[in-house]
Amino acid sequence: MRSEATLRSKFPSMAEIIPLEQAVGKVLAHDITEIRPGQFKGPAFKKGHIVREEDLPHLRRLGKEHLFVLHISEGEYHEDDAALMLADALCGTNVEHNGKPAEGKITLRASVAGLLKVNVEALTEFNMVPDVTCSARHNNDVVREGDAVAGTRAIPLVIREESLLQAVGVAKEAGGIFSVKKFAKMRTGAVITGNEVYYGRINDKFAPILRKKLGEFDCPLEEITFCPDEKDIIRDAIINYAEKGMELILVAGGMSVDPDDVSRVGISEAGATDLVYGSPVLPGAMFLYARVKGIPVLGLPACVLYYKATIFDLMLPRVLAGEKITRRTLAEMAHGGLCLNCEKCHYPICPFGK
Repeated sequence: MRSEATLRSKFPSMAEIIPLEQAVGKVLAHDITEIRPGQFKGPAFKKGHIVREEDLPHLRRLGKEHLFVLHISEGEYHEDDAALMLADALCGTNVEHNGKPAEGKITLRASVAGLLKVNVEALTEFNMVPDVTCSARHNNDVVREGDAVAGTRAIPLVIREESLLQAVGVAKEAGGIFSVKKFAKMRTGAVITGNEVYYGRINDKFAPILRKKLGEFDCPLEEITFCPDEKDIIRDAIINYAEKGMELILVAGGMSVDPDDVSRVGISEAGATDLVYGSPVLPGAMFLYARVKGIPVLGLPACVLYYKATIFDLMLPRVLAGEKITRRTLAEMAHGGLCLNCEKCHYPICPFGK
């Protein structure tokens, strides 16, 4: 049980501390949380609740022997008002909140399906400010409409204006620390290479995988072209897709250093710009990105056939969100880019790509 002195030190704006037995008829100044392990965590009594005689046994079970009446001084803010100001400042494009703090906290949510972008440096600076907190999902997470992306609150029940405005300023200067880039439903063509498939020696395994992964983003795989390991034929297939107005071109297979693997050359000779080959992601070391006539081209190594999660799963959302992939983009994937090849894959609920 906390003493009156302890309560006063924690809540310096409190003018009156009321023993529980004198609290009937008083209005609660904040939510009172109840935790039942494995069953429930949330407000047992909401801010603004008028305490009744029958509430007293419940409050005692929650460890309450005192309640208090707040008298907030000039230059101070209640936790709920502070949470609203923080949330407003943190929200960037396609991120919103419902304006209803619960236990002093507000959850920020994606208003569209897309790629979550977190200004990590600004988020760190925000959390350096005393008496505020904000926790978030990882940068570049795939989110659906309505998904939680972050939560924020003031830590004390009453926060000083100086700290609150400092935190709000950090978020506003960043233009909102959280935003979501909406996915485009790109018309996609796939060039599947390899003599063994082209000449019917084995059945193709790429097409079903590509169709499934694109389908997760409502992205149509409009056309598939099978090519032998001949760079000129691969080049022409890519150019043909570009001229047809495809918005994304996937080139599957032929991305290794084997002399017969000429997909890279075919992509290059199709007029590729911004070409980067090789990534510090495993599986996915022999990934390629380029643009042909401004259209993104992804060169997919054979690992896409064998692993549930690869570099393709990390890069596809970024391309659908309109991002341009550079050497630095790939270099930054090294941290978190090692798949642990778990016996049972739980991607994306795992460290891979985070």
